[in-house]
Amino acid sequence: MTDSGVSLLQRAAQHQDRLAIVARDGQCTYAQLLQRSAHAAATFLNGHKDLAGARVAFLAPADLSYVITQWAIWQAGGVAVPLCTLHPRPELEHVIADADAEIVVSHPDYEGLVSPLAAAKGARHVSTRELLASSTHQSLPTVAAERDAMLIYTSGTTGKPKGVLTTHAIIAAQLHSVTSAWEYTARDRSLLVLPLHHLHGVLNVLLGTLWAGGVCEMHAGFDANAVWRRIMAQNGLTMFMAVPTIYSKLIAAYDAAPEADQAAMRAGCRALRLMVSGSAALPLPILERFQEISGHTLLERYGMTEIGMALGNPLHGVRLPGHVGQPFPGIEVRVVDAEENPLPEGHSGQLQVRGPSVFKGYFRRAEDTAASFTRDGFFRTGDEGVVEHGAYRILGRMSVDILKTGGYKVSALEIEAALRNHPAIVDCAVVGIDDPQWGQRVAAAVILKPKHTLSLDELRTFGKQLLAAYKVPTQLLIVDDFPRNALGKVQKKQVAALFDEKLS
Repeated sequence: MTDSGVSLLQRAAQHQDRLAIVARDGQCTYAQLLQRSAHAAATFLNGHKDLAGARVAFLAPADLSYVITQWAIWQAGGVAVPLCTLHPRPELEHVIADADAEIVVSHPDYEGLVSPLAAAKGARHVSTRELLASSTHQSLPTVAAERDAMLIYTSGTTGKPKGVLTTHAIIAAQLHSVTSAWEYTARDRSLLVLPLHHLHGVLNVLLGTLWAGGVCEMHAGFDANAVWRRIMAQNGLTMFMAVPTIYSKLIAAYDAAPEADQAAMRAGCRALRLMVSGSAALPLPILERFQEISGHTLLERYGMTEIGMALGNPLHGVRLPGHVGQPFPGIEVRVVDAEENPLPEGHSGQLQVRGPSVFKGYFRRAEDTAASFTRDGFFRTGDEGVVEHGAYRILGRMSVDILKTGGYKVSALEIEAALRNHPAIVDCAVVGIDDPQWGQRVAAAVILKPKHTLSLDELRTFGKQLLAAYKVPTQLLIVDDFPRNALGKVQKKQVAALFDEKLS
């Protein structure tokens, strides 16, 4: 079968006594993971035969509770909706409501936050403590490959996150593509430090490693010194994947380390077979400095929640800095003009992707889904790209309202909507300012009410009540009005130029 939920479990059954997960709350072999998630699935079912596509939202850190919950949802016939541990109440509330979750799961650390949200939605609340302790036995449903499997939320141009829906077959295609391109095997041991509400951590690190029968070591969050200690220890570690901001912080920690530790850090990196950078453009200074330290030319790739991994530099061969290589196995990519005619090499245009790894659609958003696809089935990524020297290069978002900061894609419109709730703000315009460490910094230009003042610290304190910390502006500019066109629309590129003038 091609079903990720079922065939992942079938593959796991082949590795029975091999170690699968190492985390802060313990470790599991594949056999133990299968058994514990089957018991947890029975707890979800609670005597029913099949969850029949019910959405199950879950908030858990990167540990055994996350994996057992995810596998249990699939075994019970549900759709996994991972929540972000960094999100404040309003964002969690939106995802739970938009997904129409029937069950909401939380780790004990988050029960005080999540339980009231489940109650307000009228959803059943389950603790991961109950799932991990379950010894319930029940016949589990047979889950077809075409059934819905996962709903991951990502920011869109509407300003509110949209649910990206994939089936088991689509996830299987994504896993087959990435593990084939990067040659995962059962000998691989990956280190996970990425959030598990985004595809980068879920697909490339966690599920990719388990698909191949390897070991995934899960860290609940990123700490540069902890990562260096693990790399220095070696002990079979083969793969590490991160966003550019993480590599920047690893460089800073390396530079601050004693000379003897630096030698061990370099040796540890050279013992790895693969180091990948993604989710944002990798600045050349970071690539070059990390190459000096590690001996690795970081493998840059391009993907989206909607498409999985689409482009990647070669595992073997020359990797061009600033480029994202060639299509992954089974993926078609093209660059088109405004009329969606394919363009030859050297001409930039919108990047479009087609293949079995492309998502099913935006959850309960038929119009948005239809608008995202061409008549011949290509997905309109909204990114501008060009082919140079036989490799693709990403030029950026065609919409200035989508920013990438620290590996996260965020919506300027969503941030603006939140900041307009501040009692001193009449209006605001949010833009991305290029930054070598973060990719882009979130910057807000605001118009204030008469006789009101506002400092950056005050704005950030307010913003953190409504937004994840990485979405809160780190730059503030007070203006009388925004640059506008003849129709009164704010000109975002000119707003960004105002910040460039301020910082120059």
